[in-house]
Amino acid sequence: MAYWHRTAPHTFAPTEHVGGAWDLATQHIAPALGVLAHEVERDRDRRRSDGLVVSRLSYDILGTVPIEPVDVSVEVLRPGRTIELVQATASYGGRAVVLLRAWLTEPYDTAALAGTDLPSLPGPDEMEPWDMAGLWRGGFIASLEVRRKELGPGRSMVWVRTPHSLVDDEPVSRLAAVAGLVDVTNGIAVRADPARVAFPNLDLTAHFLRAPAGGWLGLDTTQSYGAGGVGVTSSAMHDEHGPVGTVAQTLTVRPQGT
Repeated sequence: MAYWHRTAPHTFAPTEHVGGAWDLATQHIAPALGVLAHEVERDRDRRRSDGLVVSRLSYDILGTVPIEPVDVSVEVLRPGRTIELVQATASYGGRAVVLLRAWLTEPYDTAALAGTDLPSLPGPDEMEPWDMAGLWRGGFIASLEVRRKELGPGRSMVWVRTPHSLVDDEPVSRLAAVAGLVDVTNGIAVRADPARVAFPNLDLTAHFLRAPAGGWLGLDTTQSYGAGGVGVTSSAMHDEHGPVGTVAQTLTVRPQGT
């Protein structure tokens, strides 16, 4: 089982597990974000063998996407020996729908300097299973296993995982697999009932301290709304060994019926 099938060198067809939460006729954008990260890493590995690592993934979501195949292109915007800026574009019907800009950097041994004050997260066995599909619709949400500790409106801790691979019959890095899950942050710590208030995200930026390990993805998440129709969802990412990095999303907050 997978979220995508590659049907041509740069074309991906979605499965039923890509179905959206806000609109059942469109894709949940999370799996597309994973495919873009996957293609950035594949392009890197075709071009060079010196082990540049992904330190940032920054996505701009340009519009909704029907549950149809998408084409992905990759280009190097800023080449370099130790640092690269790479852009990947997902397109549907000749129209760009998601842009990714990824920083790739040379790894160094900084084990003696490693540290963070990001708070630890209770383990997945310390949280109760949560039926996320009771709040959100769509095939993507239904594909997830979630453990959750709610701390208040717009505040929660969760662990999430999926039995599905990102792309059928292809090796996918754990970082790309995490990129295909992390957009779930906007739906795990809701501040308002999504039946009354829409708050889709326009972007997502993930910064990585290190490559995530396999297993569960932990998200310590806060959702905030301003007074003028703008919000932010921010999270600390964890694996079962500790903090991995941070995620932020810009929200357009729209009360229904206004």
